[in-house]
Amino acid sequence: MSAAAAAAAQGVTAARGFEAAGVVAGLKSTGKRDLAVVVNRGPDKVGAAVFTSNRAKANPIIWSRQAVADGVVEAVVLNSGGANCFTGSFGFQTTHQTAEAAAEALGVSAGDILVCSTGLIGTGDETFRAKVLSGTADAIAQLSADGGAAASEAIMTTDTRPKRAVVSHAGWTVGGMAKGAGMLAPGLATMLVVITTDAKLTAAEADTALRRATHLTFDRLDSDGCMSTNDQVTLLASGASGVAPDLDAFAMALTEVCADLAQQLQADAEGASHNISIQVVHAASEEDAVTVGRSVARNNLFKAAIFGNDPNWGRVLAAIGTTDAAFDPYDVDVWFNGVRVCTAGGPDRPREEVDLTPRATGILIDLKVGDAEATILTNDLTHDYVHENSAYSS
Repeated sequence: MSAAAAAAAQGVTAARGFEAAGVVAGLKSTGKRDLAVVVNRGPDKVGAAVFTSNRAKANPIIWSRQAVADGVVEAVVLNSGGANCFTGSFGFQTTHQTAEAAAEALGVSAGDILVCSTGLIGTGDETFRAKVLSGTADAIAQLSADGGAAASEAIMTTDTRPKRAVVSHAGWTVGGMAKGAGMLAPGLATMLVVITTDAKLTAAEADTALRRATHLTFDRLDSDGCMSTNDQVTLLASGASGVAPDLDAFAMALTEVCADLAQQLQADAEGASHNISIQVVHAASEEDAVTVGRSVARNNLFKAAIFGNDPNWGRVLAAIGTTDAAFDPYDVDVWFNGVRVCTAGGPDRPREEVDLTPRATGILIDLKVGDAEATILTNDLTHDYVHENSAYSS
């Protein structure tokens, strides 16, 4: 394996100054890894995070929002197999105790430990707490610079594969891991993500770069229109490279990692048979482009048509017509996989020319009113998606 491939396989430990582990805590009935720890060994302990905007927030979100406020993060503890959401004061105490247990084992402050959980909402008892606490201790005991792969496996729920990405520049690296296969809609964020870098950054620089990157990537992944209660994207900076990068170059590298992970999340969406990219061009503003793209991404009639390999462009126009974006619906062009099926709000090429059998599906919408553009990522609506989510808690 090449050095680049080895780094990519590690994800969050590809950058210098980080250790990770993924262990079996017994939270999942499958007996697979279900608890991960990522630790920043420094010398810098910079952290930034973006959280779900859902008003219904899980206990780990409530805790981590407070913990990251000072821009210092020593470690992140993540568990799958239980969301620890709507579990009352017991659930918040569980999160607090998790941070305290990690802090004691690492010799740091509990206020510098972030906690993330994913799984079924509304469940949690003394057994759950005991398994999380013992799993945290086990993971810290197994920390290593080669633990990134195991950590990415431990945060999976309905994911079929782990998600990892790495981008290296001269002297510094950005690496990350993500979990997510359903409830993928912006807000932000839409999944559990941990990103690490050995670049030297201030907390303010890390926060600015992270928000810029998530705005262009995770915030435009709208697989099923459903926003979760536990979603968090965390950036840790160790400064171990000794290099303070050009901030624009760093933001671009961070955005590249986030885009890679977002595309992996899209590709692993529950039951999906098409990965749909909706590109809106010549919009009056970026906001309008996003609004128009999202209106199509959340239209179940459109998504069902794609599942049936039907290039039903009328459903695209019907969807965008519900928005307040600036455009004339009778002067819009629409392409399906490179074939212009609609021009100036009327029929163009025959539908039979469109091949929707490939998994990769591209929709292009030309609003003809400006220079702004944006792309929204989504998936089709399938029988398998409905089946999987009808029995999630059984």
